[in-house]
Amino acid sequence: MNREQAYEMVKKNVKNKNLVKHMLAVEAVMKALARHLGEDEEMWGLAGLAHDVDLGKTLDKPRRHAIVGGEMLEKAGATPAVVQAVRAHNHVLNLPRKSPMDKALYAADPLTGLIVAAALIHPAKKLEALDKDFVLNRFKEKHFAKGAGRKQISACSELGLSLEDFIDLGLEAMQAEAKNLGL
Repeated sequence: MNREQAYEMVKKNVKNKNLVKHMLAVEAVMKALARHLGEDEEMWGLAGLAHDVDLGKTLDKPRRHAIVGGEMLEKAGATPAVVQAVRAHNHVLNLPRKSPMDKALYAADPLTGLIVAAALIHPAKKLEALDKDFVLNRFKEKHFAKGAGRKQISACSELGLSLEDFIDLGLEAMQAEAKNLGL
């Protein structure tokens, strides 16, 4: 499976435009993490892009989310490593996250939500206006963007990254894709 095939699969199965933008954001962060860690950018990007491909079918079934997505990706020819990372990203399933890609996707998924929420409350309402400290301060606000799991984001430490460096890397990756993300 290549990036074009994954994106076609996303467009076919995900009708919510904001969810597609989220998936593009996670793809960007995963590729930046792969570069930083000396891993395969294309494979990590695929995991980020396709991680929520099943939400059209599983939104009201959290225990099926990522299981169904993994099955869909497997049938489409994704590598076992991508399928495993997609399955392991759903914290509800509590599956082991063994590989660096598994751990990266688990942490990157909520980070993108935190960064988007921070952009939306910033006076400029643009990713380019944000800096690491602005996002880090929002991270510390317990009632801000509650869905962006702080524990999950903090799992960046399992990749050898400090929270500050992880936020900086994720923010820069998303800023580079700001036009595609509509922010």
